[in-house]
Amino acid sequence: MMTEETESRFIEVNGFNVHYRLAGRGKTLVVLLHGSFLSLRSWRLVLDGLAETATVIAFDRPAFGLTSRPLPSKATKVSYTPEAQSDLLIALIHKLGFNKVVLVGNSTGGTIALLTALRHLESVEGLVLADAMIYSGYATSEVPAVIKPALKAMSPLFASLMKFMIIRLYDRLIRAMWYNKERLGSDVLAAFRSDLMNGDWSRAFWELFSETHHLRLDERLKTMSRPSLVITGEHDSMVKKEESIRLASQLPCAELLVVPDCGHLPQEEQPEVFVLAVRKFLKRIEE
Repeated sequence: MMTEETESRFIEVNGFNVHYRLAGRGKTLVVLLHGSFLSLRSWRLVLDGLAETATVIAFDRPAFGLTSRPLPSKATKVSYTPEAQSDLLIALIHKLGFNKVVLVGNSTGGTIALLTALRHLESVEGLVLADAMIYSGYATSEVPAVIKPALKAMSPLFASLMKFMIIRLYDRLIRAMWYNKERLGSDVLAAFRSDLMNGDWSRAFWELFSETHHLRLDERLKTMSRPSLVITGEHDSMVKKEESIRLASQLPCAELLVVPDCGHLPQEEQPEVFVLAVRKFLKRIEE
């Protein structure tokens, strides 16, 4: 569990006031990237376990958690594009005094982790991709360029509509991430909801949504020269197990772990298995 040593901290990075937690003093830096609709809270059961052998940072990605939600601006360079998120990640570790990182990403956090490794290979030592969206969802969705100006012009309206939909469907969406629904307590669900729905959250989420585009990550996998660990819940209904198996087969230097009795969030449903697997992977990198 998160302890006093992992208290909330904030740092200005690329126009965002980024909320993060830092734990451990190991020689390897690990950065944890949560999925959409969640927050760094998603790592609460594994952060301290990973911090026993590494330095670990978990942060709220743009549009989520307690990280600020500024509007996009060329003047401030604020952007919610996937590329801007990867640049923010690298800028964050540099601001905190680090040059190399092992990225651990779950769901869309895995999308950003792989994109960051492809764009900033010199800064990435390894990848852990847990139920990562690479062949579907966020990594392949695209807002057509021809309608983007109209969508931008009507952002307040569309943000309001998205807010209405998310509020109505949020609990059902989050529950779908768990295989065993009984493991998701009502208090944890309420906390995740609170993490998301603060400030001008619907406008920020709309900005993130409107910047989605096909990243074509599958076309670039063979260029990834860093060691990787692909983890999937055996019963993931959001990113099918077969997608992770395919990812592990196409990524050079990749290992695969299928976690039984688990859905989309192995760090939530099987935290002990997750910690042991990641620590074993880190040991391999350090050798």
